Amino acid sequence: MEIIDLHCDVLEKLSRLEDVQFRNDSRLHASLENLQRGNVKVQIFAIFIEPHIPQEQKFTEALRQVEAFQTKVLNEPEMVHITNWKQLNELQDGQIGAVLSLEGCDCIGDDLYKLKLLLDAGVKLVGLTWNYENAVGYGASESPDKGLKPFAKQVIELLNEHDVIIDVAHLNKQGFDDLLPLAKHLIASHCNARALCDHPRNLSDDQIKQLVQHGGRIHVVFYPPFVKKSKEVTTIDDLIKHITHIAALVGVERIGFGSDFDGIDLTVEQLTNASEYQNITSALSKTFTQSEIETMASKGFLKYLSEIGMR
Repeated sequence: MEIIDLHCDVLEKLSRLEDVQFRNDSRLHASLENLQRGNVKVQIFAIFIEPHIPQEQKFTEALRQVEAFQTKVLNEPEMVHITNWKQLNELQDGQIGAVLSLEGCDCIGDDLYKLKLLLDAGVKLVGLTWNYENAVGYGASESPDKGLKPFAKQVIELLNEHDVIIDVAHLNKQGFDDLLPLAKHLIASHCNARALCDHPRNLSDDQIKQLVQHGGRIHVVFYPPFVKKSKEVTTIDDLIKHITHIAALVGVERIGFGSDFDGIDLTVEQLTNASEYQNITSALSKTFTQSEIETMASKGFLKYLSEIGMR
């Protein structure tokens, strides 16, 4: 079954680790060969800048990750750079669509031109914050009652103008509330249900419903601390509880996958890298129909793109 994954952090590793090879490096969860074995048809690659990097160096680091995307990911003949979502209709057998995203606007500071440069490089999905405060707003680790900053309006207007999807993952609660009426296209690229695991990175039932009411969707994340609070081994069945819960709230057509592979140090049992993706589609068959699983795996996101006029 074909998979569309909305979030991995391969680029940070490709730009940082010495002699890392995208094709088959064992240090990568989402290497090319793992994507192939997991039947991942489209992978979104996040530009993520570690918070400890000085502000004056963050944009340079973002450009280094764009360079890694171009020279290491796209250098593989199977990978196709998706700069227009309509290209997904043209992918051939054996090809994998590669899409750039920006995980938080930390690297642009308060300079809109830097964001324009990243959009020109092909970024199609943008999160306003990571976990902490930046010039746009406040992340999930900040006080939940601090909203978006004035600069956010300029950022959102630019993203809307370019039909870029805005990602609510990592926003705090007030930022989420502020964003919903302003954004043209919305998504949660890698979040779970807070009702099942009370973590600031997860969305409440009310947030999930609001997101869908504004045309968005939620892609579940595979990071164990976002799946359950217990220190015991996290299983695929634990993750499926989130999917079942969200499906009851908003329907399977608004659910997808956003693994966070290569951005996580812990993994779900039997879902330790992209090669094991079919384990979750198989496990879902105990609860959902084949058609429903295909919808969650890829077809729901493709339908979403059609709904917002991008495919």
